[in-house]
Amino acid sequence: MPINTLESSPWRGSRHDFCRERLEPLLDQAGIRINGDRPWDIRVHDPAFFRRMFADASLGLGESYVDGWWDCDRIDEFICRIIRAGLADRFRSWRDAVAALQARLFNLQHAARAFHVGQRHYDIGNDLYGCMLDRRMIYSCGYWKDATTLDEAQEAKLDLVFRKIGLEPGMRVLDIGCGWGGAARFAAEKYGVEVYGVTVSAEQARYAREICQGLPVTIELKDYRDIEGHFDRAYSLGMFEHVGCKNYGTYMKLVADRLPDDGLFLLHTIGINTSDNHGNPWVDRYIFPNSMLPSIAQIGTATENRLVMEDWQNFGPDYDRTLLTWYDRFEWHWPSLRPRYGDRFYRMWRFYLLSFAGAFRARYIQLWQIVLSPKGLTRRYDAPR
Repeated sequence: MPINTLESSPWRGSRHDFCRERLEPLLDQAGIRINGDRPWDIRVHDPAFFRRMFADASLGLGESYVDGWWDCDRIDEFICRIIRAGLADRFRSWRDAVAALQARLFNLQHAARAFHVGQRHYDIGNDLYGCMLDRRMIYSCGYWKDATTLDEAQEAKLDLVFRKIGLEPGMRVLDIGCGWGGAARFAAEKYGVEVYGVTVSAEQARYAREICQGLPVTIELKDYRDIEGHFDRAYSLGMFEHVGCKNYGTYMKLVADRLPDDGLFLLHTIGINTSDNHGNPWVDRYIFPNSMLPSIAQIGTATENRLVMEDWQNFGPDYDRTLLTWYDRFEWHWPSLRPRYGDRFYRMWRFYLLSFAGAFRARYIQLWQIVLSPKGLTRRYDAPR
């Protein structure tokens, strides 16, 4: 991929100079230098980057990186410092205003759009995810409390989830957003339960059915709104980020309607500190279409008169480590993936994994496990840790 450099390309107009003069003191507040020599400093190859930052904000930052306009050895630390310095909220573009208006006027996660994220993200290649993820293909935060490897962290997470909802042999369990079936298989094998899982990804459904053959596990390609039947327990790992705030109430009501009064549901989701009605523009366009992160207030409102909160745990810093481990595995396997995916995809995927790691490190986003019951348990609930 050809990349211009400051030495080989002239500054194209005073607008770039003006934008650089505005940007430098802002980055200085975060301890970041332009063309500095520290790992979190950025090296600018195309001066148009400066104007693009002010014109397109977060979308411009991500797109210009993928285009090769700038580089950074530690994107995760660069993003962390940007957020910690409060700069993320100072860069807003007209696109953010349009996105907010669209989200206010329309239900961007309605049923007709439910399968978009499956087709554009989860279906892009099981070879990619097989290289990046653990042996069970669990695509959500690991639990690193006592773990030293990714496999251990993901198994510890699954064990934590199933202990929290009190799985017992013979139970019928709902898995909303079952991914590649690793959690359903683990629950069936270790806890002796029957699992019904749904996903909006055709590739996930196919793979999950293959690895769960011979077990009491049913996998269907289906939107959560079409789930029928009754279950003793339910869980959802890293799927709620695709539901959308206009649908949170519908989602919680469906869960409550599918469980008995003494049932338990565990919601494992990324969360954000401040309520919003739409997601990051770059993430929405290139990684997770129609996605957005819920806030505590939004989840609380959605559960009112529907579910009772029994426990709420935050282990957001564990996602930083999980993402860095995924990135290391992605880098290690990149030579074998490169012929299929290409260098532009590499830059996009690198920015995705490392920018999310930086956001978790800055505590801008969190990882929540929330245990809910339809009516509130009559006994005391002590969540395992």
